[in-house]
Amino acid sequence: MTEAPHPVNGLDDVVHQRVRLGILTITHEARRVEFGFLRAQLELTAGNLSQHLGVLESAGLIEVEKGYAGRRGRTWITLTPAGDAALAAEIGRLKQLIARVETTNG
Repeated sequence: MTEAPHPVNGLDDVVHQRVRLGILTITHEARRVEFGFLRAQLELTAGNLSQHLGVLESAGLIEVEKGYAGRRGRTWITLTPAGDAALAAEIGRLKQLIARVETTNG
């Protein structure tokens, strides 16, 4: 009988990175979030946030929409269904890891 793989093996490197996990979590909570809000919440430079958004967009986990609010250019981020699923899977794996640690603390 073989054991199931350790939950850490299922963590997604695209999702699990601290900033990208933050982007996905905040976007999930807000449903649609403005670039400036994300930048402030995650304490990032605009360039750094843009790079992480590019990784998530290339992976199909978010959609980036550019438009205007009045005369000011704005960028909004939303999760795709794949992004919702990837975030849920990552949270599930983290819960499994926590459960393993809690059951081995004696």
